[in-house]
Amino acid sequence: MRDLLMLGTVLAVLVVGGCRQTAEPNEPAWKVLAEGGMSPAQAAQRDAALAAREAMFTELKGRLMEVIGAEGPSAAIAVCAKEAPQIAADTAREHAVSIGRTSFRLRNPKNAPPQWATQLVADRVDKPTYLSDGRTLAVLLPIRLEAQCLMCHGVKEAIPSVVGDAIAKHYPEDQATGFGEGDLRGWFWIEVPAANRR
Repeated sequence: MRDLLMLGTVLAVLVVGGCRQTAEPNEPAWKVLAEGGMSPAQAAQRDAALAAREAMFTELKGRLMEVIGAEGPSAAIAVCAKEAPQIAADTAREHAVSIGRTSFRLRNPKNAPPQWATQLVADRVDKPTYLSDGRTLAVLLPIRLEAQCLMCHGVKEAIPSVVGDAIAKHYPEDQATGFGEGDLRGWFWIEVPAANRR
């Protein structure tokens, strides 16, 4: 009898324990927002995202043009490798956002898209896209390749060998060549928390 009670207790524990859900953090449910359907608070978040993107783009492009003019295009690869992450971090801090760049063909593997952007990147969305989880506004803004970017991102045969060597040195897993002027190169992604009212 005691053995039957013990067996019953063990079975009860196993059944209850087997049915219990393990507590896992819930992923936010991101929903695409139409720009015209944003609340005033979301519109303010969008404006903060656009300001952060403009600040990062202006700083990075200015630095690249400065280095290319002074030292040549191969020096731009070192700027992207060493300075671009700090420019992104400074922009994030100054604008109270998270910000970065990503692509479907990465040069830097650390630039993989955030979870909410993974499918959008795979689908190669070519228009500004806005998502919300109810608090944070996530923004994906396309980057089109400009003519001056071809020396580092164009077809391999047209990239100067000194630039190709610098790419191979800093980015041995590079996939970010073969683009033409005007092609979708990637995106800026920005996450703006609800508290951001800049």
